Amino acid sequence: MSHTVLHRWKNIQLAEIDVALPNGKSIRHTTIIHPGAAVILPITEDGKILLLRQFRPSLNKWILELPAGTIETNEAPIDCAMRELIEETGYGAKRFEPLGQCSPLAGFCDEIQHLFVATDLYPNHSLSLDDDEIIDVIKVSLSEIENWIRNDEITDGKTIACLSKAKLCGFLTE
Repeated sequence: MSHTVLHRWKNIQLAEIDVALPNGKSIRHTTIIHPGAAVILPITEDGKILLLRQFRPSLNKWILELPAGTIETNEAPIDCAMRELIEETGYGAKRFEPLGQCSPLAGFCDEIQHLFVATDLYPNHSLSLDDDEIIDVIKVSLSEIENWIRNDEITDGKTIACLSKAKLCGFLTE
């Protein structure tokens, strides 16, 4: 598949790609080429969930979301999940269960988000944040999170998707 890179930022590209459609037509499509991400649902021993209150410059506001991060070059999704959990929450986990994948922006981005549940958490170290990350870690119950989703206090798609998948797979009960 040939493509022309229009812009690069970190390891993300805005590109025009040639695509052969299932109906036999060929088109030039503008898309974001993304290396993928890991989304982590950290569950504490007492059944609480570690959630981030993070300032997002793209939205120019604070949002509530699960820990997540972009996969680095030659990094496996599970390794990204382990790294991001430590960097963004200060906790490691002895167990990671894969929940599958999510395609958050299929209309204009090829990003695949790999969803994980992390349990048997242990304190690892203080947060190790990127220059553009401002994060507060909070511990909340599933019922609080569900109320925040219902009331539009949580609108982050990856968070809603990961929580929904975890609940459907039996990892969350309350």
